[in-house]
This record gives sequence, structure tokens and C-alpha cells, in this order.
Amino acid sequence: MKSAVVLVGGEARRANGKEKYFFTYLGRTFIERLVDSLRQVVDEIILVARDPEQCKRFSSIEGIRCITDIRGGIGPIGGLHAGSLAARGDLIFVSACDMPCIDPRVIAYLFDHIDDYDAVIPRWSPDMLEPLHAVYRKTALVKYLESHDSLSLREMAMNLSARYIMVDELRRIDPELRTFTNINKLEDLERINTTH
Repeated sequence: MKSAVVLVGGEARRANGKEKYFFTYLGRTFIERLVDSLRQVVDEIILVARDPEQCKRFSSIEGIRCITDIRGGIGPIGGLHAGSLAARGDLIFVSACDMPCIDPRVIAYLFDHIDDYDAVIPRWSPDMLEPLHAVYRKTALVKYLESHDSLSLREMAMNLSARYIMVDELRRIDPELRTFTNINKLEDLERINTTH
């Protein structure tokens, strides 16, 4: 079984306090686009929110589970902790909620290349990884997140037996690498809405 964990609990500071998952691109919200893409490659989708109040915002989306952070206020690693514990699949695709162009074919490719590794993580360069557009083995993620000193996703990746896939390898599937488009600011949103 394959799971997807989408982190929706961020504070939206860089987006003028607006919740990024409800930004619209090509007439649909980011979260709708993301869920539709994920449905093509996973058996369950889990959204990890800050609190029950935030979970209510997703009640109209069918076929997803919304859970809340167990250890709040520690950023993405807290969401990963809750999500990995809740996931029923032995493999988990992890995503941020501000990626409206995720390509299901790229996700399938990552799942297909995990082999005996703990994770498959796209990499732009030795220093630049995509830990929030990656596939993890549930057992390895849970084990690491049980006791860790750092809140860094990069540090987490370094502590796992990870296969790194250079993003150029993914251009065969997604030539412009749109799958990695992430929107942090309203200006970014305006840009993709005018250049699609």
C-alpha cells in the first residue's frame, strides 16, 4: 500500500497570512489539484494540519484523512512525524501543500526506484534536495522521528539510507520540472498564473 502525506499546517507567513492551499491555479485550488494528482498513484491521502480547526477547512474534499500535529510548533518535521505514524502504507510520498503542479508520473517514478533504500529524494545539487517531494519507507521515517535532535529535513535525509535522483533524470518525464514548482509568495502565484 502507498500513502501520501501532505503538510498543510504552515503559518503562511510568506504569503501575507493567506493560506496557500486555497490559492487558485487554472481555476482550481492548489489542494484540489494536489489531491487529484496524488489519487492517481497512492491508496490514501493524509493531510497534516496544525489543529482540528484547520482540519475543518478540508471537510469538503472527499477521500482524504485530515489529522493534526502530535508535536506542534516544530515545523515540517512535526507534520512528518504525525503523518508517518498515521500512514497505513509502507511507502509514503511526502509533499508540501504549495506545489500545484505535482506530476503523478514523477511520483510513480520515485516509488519505482526505492528498491532497498529508506528514501528516494530528488536532488538539484549536493547541497540542494527536495525532501518535501520525496518517497520514504514508513519504518525508517518513524524510527528517525522517534528521537532526533535536529528539526532540519536535510539532516533527516542524511540520516537515512537515501537514493538521490538528480532532477535532470526526471526531465524525461517532466521536461520543465514543473512538478517542483512551489509558491511561497503572492507574486509567485501571479507569475505562474500569467505564464502557464
